[in-house]
Amino acid sequence: MNLIKRNHSNTFPNVMDEFFKDWMGGSQLVNRAVPPVNIKEADGYFAVELVAPGLKKEDFNIEVENGLLTISSETKAEKMQEEGKYTRREYTHNSFKRAFTLPETVNEDGIDANYADGILTLTLPKKEEAQPKAKRLIQIS
Repeated sequence: MNLIKRNHSNTFPNVMDEFFKDWMGGSQLVNRAVPPVNIKEADGYFAVELVAPGLKKEDFNIEVENGLLTISSETKAEKMQEEGKYTRREYTHNSFKRAFTLPETVNEDGIDANYADGILTLTLPKKEEAQPKAKRLIQIS
């Protein structure tokens, strides 16, 4: 599964980003605009875990198109009506977009998502033909 970087800004020049790249194509530098992701492979599925605390499940947009899995979110703080003056007021607007190229072994129709305790977990089942076959003993005649 490959990571495609999208919609985030770097604080270091591209030369530094290229220097710190990891094997999946992402950056090892901490970037708070893009939530971190863990990807693991089991016998019958892949699991993608994205850490995004403080969001609701309605805040996520998950799409699959042409073998590309895209996870995005955009949240805005509502206007607050307050009396009086203030010297500083910071509005919040958070958004991110992560995209992953799915291997051909993933059954795109069976993808499932769950959001609990600040972690979005996607289960990507493997196709039947991609799952490991049980070992078979052959008798000699």
